[in-house]
Amino acid sequence: MPALTELVSQLPASIPAAILVVQHLAPESSGEALVNRLAHHSQLKCQLATDQTFIEPGHLYLAPPDRHMLLRENRLLITKGPRENGYRPAADTLFRSAAVSFGSNVIGVVLTGLLHDGTAGLEFIKRCGGTAVVQAPYDAEYPSMPESALRNVDIDYTVPLAHMGGLLVELTNNQLPPQELAAIPKDLQTEAAIAERVVGTINEVQEIGHQVAITCSDCGGTLWQLNQGNVLRFRCHTGHAFTAEALLDAEQSSLEETLWVAIRMMEERKILLTSMASRGSGSWGVQQEERAEELKHHINRLREFLLNGSSNTSAKQASTE
Repeated sequence: MPALTELVSQLPASIPAAILVVQHLAPESSGEALVNRLAHHSQLKCQLATDQTFIEPGHLYLAPPDRHMLLRENRLLITKGPRENGYRPAADTLFRSAAVSFGSNVIGVVLTGLLHDGTAGLEFIKRCGGTAVVQAPYDAEYPSMPESALRNVDIDYTVPLAHMGGLLVELTNNQLPPQELAAIPKDLQTEAAIAERVVGTINEVQEIGHQVAITCSDCGGTLWQLNQGNVLRFRCHTGHAFTAEALLDAEQSSLEETLWVAIRMMEERKILLTSMASRGSGSWGVQQEERAEELKHHINRLREFLLNGSSNTSAKQASTE
């Protein structure tokens, strides 16, 4: 929010563009409080996005908590569709929808943030003839979102936050070429329709990707690797979508959770074997004690693996931040 607040304070009310904002929010958070905060620092007319609202220049629309914000022609669509990259609202969802609706008249902006949301979305915008802008990583409090975009997409402008408002004013005041709907890639049109819940069957997903031996970390369904674009991406037919990096992060979390459950079950088995050994006699009791001791070694190795993995992940995130 501090970066977003600084940016909107630089934009005049006369800017000839609508400003659509996705901020990663907790589902129970108050969107109205954030809108009021933005309005206090901005000349724009700020409002929480509502379904079927017609967008207007000089207005800022903030996606509500736990809802995707989409565009169909000049109207907002607010949906509780499947998460993308683990987020709802997601920047990728908005960027794709805007690119399909407005083609070359879209400017996508990625500010400071964690992980990878917005990377694929900027590529969607570029493929439809639009412009991609990111905050310079050295200027970002959390540079991983800008860095991800720069690694994967041909970015048009990389600027510090202090210069971004002026750049956006300049870009929006330049005469843009007319939108060419025929140039909008068919696969992005299909994905935009899936996000609107118009389609989403296996047949539609098969048209834009090929099935792979990986399951969706959100619903457990089959994933398709999408055929177009430079950003490696995956989608299931229910609508969940991931970049490869986001899917890797999600799989890591699922794996860790599974292994902790395994440790709990092994600990319970060890306790049971120990109880059996204490009540047994002779070779049978010794056998149960040996089984319990062997299980203890497995538990310790698995626990060490998990703790080392958590330490490495924390160190990596700290270095990124």
